[in-house]
Amino acid sequence: MTTRVLLAGATGLIGRCVDVGFTQRTDIALTSLKRSGSSGHGQPIDFERLRSEPETVLREAAPAGADVAISCLGTTIRAAGSQAAMYRVDHDYVLALAQGARALGAHQFILVSSVGAGGAGFYLRTKGAIERDITALGFARVDLIRPGMLLGKRAQTRLLESLGQRVVAALSPMMIGRLSRYGAISAGTVARAIVRLTGEEGCGCRIYSNSQITRIACS
Repeated sequence: MTTRVLLAGATGLIGRCVDVGFTQRTDIALTSLKRSGSSGHGQPIDFERLRSEPETVLREAAPAGADVAISCLGTTIRAAGSQAAMYRVDHDYVLALAQGARALGAHQFILVSSVGAGGAGFYLRTKGAIERDITALGFARVDLIRPGMLLGKRAQTRLLESLGQRVVAALSPMMIGRLSRYGAISAGTVARAIVRLTGEEGCGCRIYSNSQITRIACS
């Protein structure tokens, strides 16, 4: 049985690995979505139009419908230019993707969020808001992926993030127990877990931090 999958954010750090990972699964019919005008492969869509016409835009991109939708979308205030612009990407675009996918028949939504989602600070409050709003849409199954510091080479170098990766990676072996969720984890590991979770049976909302993500990726 073929599982129809919509993937948004396939040009990002985790999304690229997810896209590649699906090439190993013959039971997946993948539609990767990319921003109109961006480079790389995928079905180009206008994310601003997606906000106002989610079902129409996704039906044009994936006329066969969808069983699973995956969001690897994400940015930072620095990259986006403002809090409002970041919120548009991390919340509004992701919510529109979920609304459109739900209308197309998707029963599972996999969201790449962040450790500490819902906590203090604009970034974590935004992550908490999108987790809440996705969960309220009525998907049979929602998988919330909450990795710690991501390790991997981005298309665009972020100097401070690169330095942060080195520091957290060095400290990670000493971060045990509840602190382990804040440690470093490779984007490839996160992506393998997402690929394995895609199409899994079961209902409800599940949350995965570093240890669970690693266990699933290596299973």
